[in-house]
Amino acid sequence: MSLPVSTREHWISSEKGQLFAQDWAPAETTGEPILLLHDSLGCVTLWRDFPEQLARSTGRQVIAYDRLGFGRSERYPGALPLDFIDDEARTFFPLLQQHFGLERCVVFGHSVGGAMAVACAAQHSQACAALITESAQAFVEHRTRDGIRAAELEFAREGQLERLQKYHGDKAFWVLRAWVDTWLSDDFSDWNLDAELAQVRCPILSLHGEQDEYGSAAHPERFTSVPGVPTMLRLLPDCGHVPHREQQPAVLQAVGEFLQRYLP
Repeated sequence: MSLPVSTREHWISSEKGQLFAQDWAPAETTGEPILLLHDSLGCVTLWRDFPEQLARSTGRQVIAYDRLGFGRSERYPGALPLDFIDDEARTFFPLLQQHFGLERCVVFGHSVGGAMAVACAAQHSQACAALITESAQAFVEHRTRDGIRAAELEFAREGQLERLQKYHGDKAFWVLRAWVDTWLSDDFSDWNLDAELAQVRCPILSLHGEQDEYGSAAHPERFTSVPGVPTMLRLLPDCGHVPHREQQPAVLQAVGEFLQRYLP
């Protein structure tokens, strides 16, 4: 019998603007909550039914939020800084901690959200009980940039920007340019997570599709080579950049096994 899951909406104040968040909770929750961090074009709504299914399958509270500038959160003041990944962990993770009373949680990030989850685990080691990366990048790879260039051309076609406007409203063009201009910038070309990964102390699960158009298997291999840290790596065959949508049962199974092993 599937667990009933309730959901609530939240608004969280920050110095730069309000953040929208949502949580899903079984009637009887167990273990540390799971905090979801979305990808470069994502938002709470684009997780679709995954948060509810994750809450149901794990019995844990699941929290997702729109980063500032995305989804239902307020617009970002100006251009995205090059240190936006570390800044998300430094500035916004503590606000979510405070609002939801998160003494410890599992940070779970998709794509660039995975890099942000790594930064959270590095900067807030006492608060992060486990780290899950999905289709995340550990450094700037040619495949990543090539995939972004191809996506930029696709969004330049007539009517394609409206796809983003459905989720981000009048912030859609900013969302697209923040992604494209940052990752294709010469100043961002040397970015990597080596320093942050060296500070991670919690167990790590890294999920990655073998056909991911934005990154090779070198990324999950890097995430799961942190010395002295328990790790699990799952390469998913016939899967692209969004495993939680393309192969949701396999993702839920891997997450369940990981949490049962390291956070029973």
